Amino acid sequence: MLTSKQRNHLRKLASELPDIVFIGKEGLSENLIKQTDEALEARELIKGKLQQNSAEDVREAAATLAKETRADVVATIGRKFILFRQKRKDSRYDLSGVQ
Repeated sequence: MLTSKQRNHLRKLASELPDIVFIGKEGLSENLIKQTDEALEARELIKGKLQQNSAEDVREAAATLAKETRADVVATIGRKFILFRQKRKDSRYDLSGVQ
């Protein structure tokens, strides 16, 4: 579970990242969940976007993706969302100093 200061710190870091997960008209498919899981494993911090033709709600979609991939929702902004799952070893993000 992330604190509000950790979320704010991660939100700042994610502002420069490109969107890599896109939820379209097919919604949250098994393939999308698998791709999100692989992206979190490789990058730890990712941004995603709901496409215009998606019928999903951004908060619900982000929460479902986070639950399925064991990640935390950092933020939802408009049609975009940020997810974070820290690696147990060799993490790029040290959140211990952010209290």
